[in-house]
Amino acid sequence: MTSLPQQTGKQLGLVIDLDVCVGCHACAVNCKEWNTGGVAAPLTDINPYGEDPLGVWFNRIHSYETNKAGKGTTVHFPRSCLHCAEPACVTVCPTGASYKRAEDGIVLVNEDLCIGCKLCSWACPYGAREYDYDAGVMKKCTLCIDKIYNENLDPADRVPACVATCPTSARTFGDFADPNSAVSKLVRERGGYDLMPEMGYRPTNKYLPPRKKEAGEAPALAPIMESQQAGFLGWVDRLLSSV
Repeated sequence: MTSLPQQTGKQLGLVIDLDVCVGCHACAVNCKEWNTGGVAAPLTDINPYGEDPLGVWFNRIHSYETNKAGKGTTVHFPRSCLHCAEPACVTVCPTGASYKRAEDGIVLVNEDLCIGCKLCSWACPYGAREYDYDAGVMKKCTLCIDKIYNENLDPADRVPACVATCPTSARTFGDFADPNSAVSKLVRERGGYDLMPEMGYRPTNKYLPPRKKEAGEAPALAPIMESQQAGFLGWVDRLLSSV
């Protein structure tokens, strides 16, 4: 079985803000597009328009309807690999194909060693492992290591594809080992939490809970909408709204 590093230099991961995620699936689509030509390529699709489609998606978004005190709310919940500190998917791997990097804590799959036994997918309680039926190997989120370490890109662009494409900035990338990083501050200030902490895998990625809104409070996107009312586009919007 595969062993884990005793410690990691960095602890790279994501903070996902459930308060502003609108469930648009942009993160999933851009992730699919980038990684189809990246280190885990190709992310195949088999019979995508048929009755029984198969495909590899590193990001998936689930939407839930809640009803508390007669008030209905929709919560969009993005799900991908959480790059756990104690990943069962790694320790259960019989060939060493699944491993955790000591330099940054990212969990990866060496496809040259993977035999497609699916033990890692059975061990992962988060459903983050994807079996590529075309290649016969397991695949997963890489945090876009071919992008975040690409020195040909501007530093601002060295973020995972899902972070770069999110229209509401619901996803933040950074180093959790640095207490002064943006992700560490967000977790402290907003009460970021682990998914299923009772499992003991200590996921790196954190979720920020939806904010409690008082009666009559404007949505978080209201200032953005108001700022778009000026100028020509604002005139067009008012014209069309009056039709």
